[in-house]
Amino acid sequence: MAASIKDVAKLAGVSIATVSRVLNNVDVVNDDTKKKVQDAIQALNYRPNIVARSLKTQKTKTIGILIPDISNQFYPEVVRGAEDVANIYDYNIILCNSDTDLDKEKEYIKVLKEKMVDGMLYMSSQLDPEILDLIDELELKTVLVETKAPGKKHPSVTIDNRKAAYDATKYLIDKGNKRIAYIGMKKDRKNAVAKRYEGYEKALKDNGIELDPDLLYYGDTKAPAGYKGINVILENGSIDAVFCASDEIAMGAINALRDKGIKCPEEVDVIGFNDIYEASIFYPKITTVAQPMYDMGSVGMRMLIKIINNKPLDEEQYELQYHLVERDSVK
Repeated sequence: MAASIKDVAKLAGVSIATVSRVLNNVDVVNDDTKKKVQDAIQALNYRPNIVARSLKTQKTKTIGILIPDISNQFYPEVVRGAEDVANIYDYNIILCNSDTDLDKEKEYIKVLKEKMVDGMLYMSSQLDPEILDLIDELELKTVLVETKAPGKKHPSVTIDNRKAAYDATKYLIDKGNKRIAYIGMKKDRKNAVAKRYEGYEKALKDNGIELDPDLLYYGDTKAPAGYKGINVILENGSIDAVFCASDEIAMGAINALRDKGIKCPEEVDVIGFNDIYEASIFYPKITTVAQPMYDMGSVGMRMLIKIINNKPLDEEQYELQYHLVERDSVK
């Protein structure tokens, strides 16, 4: 039978209230008594009843993390940063993968509320108004990671995706490219990836290059979208370069070019986005915009823990720095 708090108190020779104070880090117990309690906890392998504690404190020391696609190599690194911070503050994690399904997202958010999580880190390929309304309705403390809500209604941690894409496209233009294709999401999607299209479009406009609809392909952020996108775009003519809204898209695009006998970067420059690990070992190694993925998770988690504990945030909308990583896919 599992040890109880009464067993701990008896072995340590203290009251149940004293054991409770030690468990909750209340600074009224002297060091000698605290050590006796901690030794008893270890000797009995005692684990507090989380449900009972949560009923009393209204906190479960549990945080939900909702991601859209666990197979997308961007998100595991973000989650790792968040989990490392959660561990420091003794929070447990419930990880939910929505498979980019809106109904599944809504169901997971309801389940997290039912599980009495103290808060949620929310990442999504589409920031739907229904989701924001549900978060508000359930009064679930939430920090958005990777994207911002309209009107900055919810705390968030992001990079400036529009400017990052602008800089990447300008980099391709400065290399002498004119016919620059885009493979990614439409700008009407309410997410970070759609902001990258806006940056691409503005960079062309600012540099006197007319937007050509034949050079655009809309899909998701996976490698097959890059592969199919190249095949569709090349049916309409030649290209000088491709701005890809993710590194996985860039990998698919390079493979499609290779299958058509078109060399990258000798004939077509390709640039990616995110700087996942595989971008550094793919052939050719991919020039890309590096997001601070780990830091996005760790900063987001620190923000959320502050909110949970009713502490003020230094900033409501954190915007972290990105940088261009020059490798071999751009000549």
